[in-house]
Amino acid sequence: MVKFQNYLLLIISTLLVHVIVTNAAWEDGSATFYGDMTGAETMQGACGYGDLFQQGYGLETAALSTALFNNGQTCGACFQIMCVNDPQWCIPNAGTIRITATNLCPPNYDPHFYPWCNPPRKHFDLSMPMFSKIAITKAGIIPVKFRRVHCVKRGGIRFEIKGNPYWITATMLNVGGAGDVTAVRIKGSKSDWVQMSRNWGQLWQTEANLVGQSLSFQVTSSDGKTVQLDNVATGNWQFGQTYEGKGNF
Repeated sequence: MVKFQNYLLLIISTLLVHVIVTNAAWEDGSATFYGDMTGAETMQGACGYGDLFQQGYGLETAALSTALFNNGQTCGACFQIMCVNDPQWCIPNAGTIRITATNLCPPNYDPHFYPWCNPPRKHFDLSMPMFSKIAITKAGIIPVKFRRVHCVKRGGIRFEIKGNPYWITATMLNVGGAGDVTAVRIKGSKSDWVQMSRNWGQLWQTEANLVGQSLSFQVTSSDGKTVQLDNVATGNWQFGQTYEGKGNF
């Protein structure tokens, strides 16, 4: 009975978080696109995700303006976007798109170039395929409404491990829930929990030597929730490999 009650409470709390996130207020912003329909130019980026196809993000992504990017802390967050107030370019009844933040649209203070990504503007530089779902590409730039939404990901949180025995980095991938990670702790099978620091984007680092130990992680997202993933990588883990935990937000 106690197990059932705990399970029920978990379901209710998860649903409440989903409702709170998906009912975030709509905000005004703008959107452009970069690259072509292949999305090749959207790969890599300032969040550290690398090949977005390989990591499962595909082309449902965007580069955020400085105001939204927040020095990389918004990497991994999900947004719902719709084209508004522009009947010439908005596709009728196109509805909304959902994207994950994977890159920075850098500011440009040269008066001869477009200032769309300069602060305090809230701007999304979409992949061309995503832009074309809500507007005609000849528009160039469109007004949009946007809001934060719950990230729905398949499978567990993944950790791409790189570095060397004296400097270990872990890139947070496939994070559900709020999507953006605010804190990471790592533990070897022979060590205590160690707080990792953000290097850039969603790349986290530690100088602890954990080679030869199985690795566990505690990941905290921007909504304050923490998930603990034990024994994500066994003691024979290798640098340059990606390991998936058995859980997500």
